[in-house]
Amino acid sequence: MKTSVTEMFDIEFPILAFSHCRDVVAAVSKAGGMGVLGAVAHSPEELETDLNWIEDEIGDRPYGVDLIVPAKYAGDGEGGFTLDDIRQLIPSKHQEFVDDILARYEVPDLPDDDTPRANTEISGTSEDAPFSANAAGPQLDIALAHNTVFVANALGPPPQFLIDRCKAEGRLVGALAGRPSHAERHQNAGVDLIIAQGYEAGGHTGEIGSMVLIPEIVDAVDIPVLGAGGIGRGRQMAAAMALGAEGVWCGSVWLTTDEAETHPVVKEKFLAASSADTIRSRSLTGKHARMLRSAWTDEWERDDTPDPLGMPMQPVLTARAQRRIARAAHTKGSGAEKLANYFVGQIVGTMNQRKTSAQVVFEMVEEFIEAVEGLKAQLET
Repeated sequence: MKTSVTEMFDIEFPILAFSHCRDVVAAVSKAGGMGVLGAVAHSPEELETDLNWIEDEIGDRPYGVDLIVPAKYAGDGEGGFTLDDIRQLIPSKHQEFVDDILARYEVPDLPDDDTPRANTEISGTSEDAPFSANAAGPQLDIALAHNTVFVANALGPPPQFLIDRCKAEGRLVGALAGRPSHAERHQNAGVDLIIAQGYEAGGHTGEIGSMVLIPEIVDAVDIPVLGAGGIGRGRQMAAAMALGAEGVWCGSVWLTTDEAETHPVVKEKFLAASSADTIRSRSLTGKHARMLRSAWTDEWERDDTPDPLGMPMQPVLTARAQRRIARAAHTKGSGAEKLANYFVGQIVGTMNQRKTSAQVVFEMVEEFIEAVEGLKAQLET
């Protein structure tokens, strides 16, 4: 295939795979697309390790890194809150509500020797908050010290320091957009590639469907656009490119692949889910994010419960609870199993077979070709 995106990154297929799992990133890059590692949950040491591993696996093939630095978050006017600052801001009623959920669903506490993963729950008083510019700075340093060709910001316009650093190092910059006005701001700031992410997508997403959003953004900017949201098959890829996209950005479809490190219980839920089994909820990050509906999201949707806090207070509030749930969810029929969920888009309804990441790429390309040839045949007389 030949589009501006395949030429931009020197890849065979214009398929960019967002994943928090290094194995998925490497597998897609080796299959002819380009993997993009989601780094928000990585400590600097973990990111260093994973990027070294990816480069050993893929050689000189290209790959990218995705950061999350929102345009606005609690404490940004004061240079960014520490985790201890955020903990002090969390109302007692919210902590009591989370504790009550765990008690009613009989989720056991963590063992004394349990070690939290960086950027999900960190003890101490001086650490940078998750989803902040201060936290992303070291991650960016490490990404640029490696062979990363592309850096994306998944939430809002990339901060100017990120764009300037990447440009100085000769790297390309991307950003997700949920409205044409977002895309215009990204382009004016110096972004090289826009990911037009529709309402159907997993994780943080806006309210405009991909069928409407993609052509609106293509018409609004003069730089390449990737279609995202509800794309996991070749026909959807063909539709996105018929709407003007130069390629696609896929995230959810990799969550049930053999390489994905998705929690086994959640992976089974994904394999059994329909496209109607997701919900946009603020219950994990404080911003609307599409995820699998579960007892956890139902609890936060009740009229008699507190509204979720903003970012980054909500993820700090819920991080330990989510780790308790994940640890106990393996027990069949347990309350933790009922609560377990994760971010996923509406494409989950077709993610019902176990596949390798390479198989997903090749099947997507094959179906894309069939779809395009089918449309071409309709024009023949």
